Amino acid sequence: MVRGSITLILLALGMPSLSAAETMSFGDSIGKLAASCGAEIVANCRGVNPDSNRLKECLSRNRDVLSPQCASDYLGVFDAIQKRVAARVTVANACQREIVKVCGGSTKETSKSVPCLVSTPKGISNNCLKAVDDAGYR
Repeated sequence: MVRGSITLILLALGMPSLSAAETMSFGDSIGKLAASCGAEIVANCRGVNPDSNRLKECLSRNRDVLSPQCASDYLGVFDAIQKRVAARVTVANACQREIVKVCGGSTKETSKSVPCLVSTPKGISNNCLKAVDDAGYR
């Protein structure tokens, strides 16, 4: 039961908030948080809505009872999640020309153009490709 609760909490973490080496994938972030802080989340954060901001606040409030591993890892994990989210927002700006001209899409619906950006190497700028990589789309 406890293990199932940890899994649900950690899966939900990545949902609301989805570089190469600059950002950590949501799966890696959640895996690291589960390994480092799973017991602390179950013991100290019951009833907390498991979005990343509230869970981060809960762990921060309970900093004095966190294991040394959890205390050293959790801020970095949440920072990595925020970097990945920011990278995904950047794709719309970095790939504006490619979304419209190469993929025939709209910058208002960038996510619909992601498959085209990933599979069409011709006509995609290096800046756009880097943004796509940083966002974890390829």
